[in-house]
Amino acid sequence: MKLIQGAGSLADRYKSYTKDLTTTGEVAIYTVPTTDAGAVPPVYPTTAIIKSIRVCNDSGSADTITLQLLDSSNSDFEAAICDVQALAANTAVEILQYGPIVANEGDIVKATAATANRLHIILSVLEISQT
Repeated sequence: MKLIQGAGSLADRYKSYTKDLTTTGEVAIYTVPTTDAGAVPPVYPTTAIIKSIRVCNDSGSADTITLQLLDSSNSDFEAAICDVQALAANTAVEILQYGPIVANEGDIVKATAATANRLHIILSVLEISQT
């Protein structure tokens, strides 16, 4: 934990989220926690640093994936993280090759697979919460 004068303390948590894309519909992979002081335990203001998005194609056929970030503070604008990223058969790809993504409360990472039951995602994130 770090202490910042006048701002309370900050709690850093490393988390991993996984998803098997069993459908061709849009699937929420990760949602940045939203402040809820009444929850038990309380949820404090959170910023997320998405460090890695790894996609694995465990099938014998090539496939594609589209990843988007829904920006909840901008009228639910969806920005492309990758648009129709190709994955060869039996391979894995690191989507965030050029650096992390910073996401704010309520933002959602979504994925759409071209074919069901071929792709798996591992998302690694650092959540920074003010307590």
